[in-house]
Amino acid sequence: MIRTITPADNPGIETIIRQCLIEFGGNREGLAWQDESLNRLSDYYEAEGRAYWVAFSSTGRMLGGCGIAEFGSPEQGVCELQKMYLLPEARGTGAAAILLRTALEFAEQHYQSCYLETLQTMEAANRFYLKHGFRPLPAPLAGSEHFACDAWYMRKL
Repeated sequence: MIRTITPADNPGIETIIRQCLIEFGGNREGLAWQDESLNRLSDYYEAEGRAYWVAFSSTGRMLGGCGIAEFGSPEQGVCELQKMYLLPEARGTGAAAILLRTALEFAEQHYQSCYLETLQTMEAANRFYLKHGFRPLPAPLAGSEHFACDAWYMRKL
């Protein structure tokens, strides 16, 4: 099951994101680890052109989530796929593909391109993004706040 985030989901998704960042060495400066909005994602994604979805197992266990928000100025027409993290038990189940499809369908209504940044150590995620039409970029887009990321992608919507 996938639905938009609610305030009650904030602690659970923050825990999942932090666990995944620790798993891949991302618990450091310059990454989502230090984002001020991490403990209140439902508030951050309330703005127009933003949304965050959480995925649950059939037993109601939260498995992960992902979000879309603007990147740069509105006239650029670029959004960013943000904070896409899944617990290890959810990887390879198709949950990521459903989350991504949901996010991109939303993004298509508001933007022309979707940007994302990640870590090369997240090898499966990098393969996943390539498989789903994202193309690697040689450097981050100007204005990126996550200076420690070392893999960047863009996809036309």
